[in-house]
Amino acid sequence: MLKRWIFICAAVFFIFPTGYTHLSDEQISSETSFNDKHFDTYITWFYDNLDFDSFEKPELKVFKKALTGFFQLKEQSLTKKNQLVLIDFSLSSKHERMWVVDLDKMKITDQMLVSHGQNSGELFATKFSNIPSSYQSSLGFYVTGDIYYGRHGMSLFLNGMEPGINDKARERAIVMHSADYVSHEFVRRHGRLGRSHGCPAIPMENHEDVIRLLARGTCLFIYHPTASYTKKSALISPENAMVGMIKFLEETPSFMRNYTMWPLLAQLLQ
Repeated sequence: MLKRWIFICAAVFFIFPTGYTHLSDEQISSETSFNDKHFDTYITWFYDNLDFDSFEKPELKVFKKALTGFFQLKEQSLTKKNQLVLIDFSLSSKHERMWVVDLDKMKITDQMLVSHGQNSGELFATKFSNIPSSYQSSLGFYVTGDIYYGRHGMSLFLNGMEPGINDKARERAIVMHSADYVSHEFVRRHGRLGRSHGCPAIPMENHEDVIRLLARGTCLFIYHPTASYTKKSALISPENAMVGMIKFLEETPSFMRNYTMWPLLAQLLQ
């Protein structure tokens, strides 16, 4: 058992002596009944305390889905960084609809334009596909891979984590790259961004810094309120996210500094 976990539990018992029972890691995964209300409380607390500096925040409902999937990938050790990229394709391409969130620091570190596929729609993305040569974007959760250099310069492999939804990303050459059609100037001239072959293309300005930051193990979530995705995805169900959330809390210094969250942790472990 991790030392941080012992310290958290000891702190809960010492400061809030309310009769909570300590659970082992095995009990957390097999005996703890999921409490959706407590999970929502934690997500809302995280969102409300998110440092967004001069940026906007994504919608809470979108952030909740993104963090829920991150926790599941965390539990499976499929994501290596406590970092989250959220793309909201319910917004128009004129909007800066991609966010980078440092989960350790509870801070939005960047917000930028991002394109959708040319056959997904014009100003808004409305159609999505996992089929090769569809030139449509794919929704869901990805984990970033290695950096490579292609016809768009420095680019980033994306590994689709959801079978039947985006798992053909590598086969389709769906990657993150920069493009000159992703800029505010392009929007001013054309009323929307240019579109890719399905890749989430980002602005050319500082794209190498962004790609280096996100490479090798960052969770990326592409959202749209499409009913078929919501029905099919296994990663947006909170019931399966508890173990990954506990794993994240164990190793995250920012949580340790937020004493107001200790009673909530005890509630989560009832």
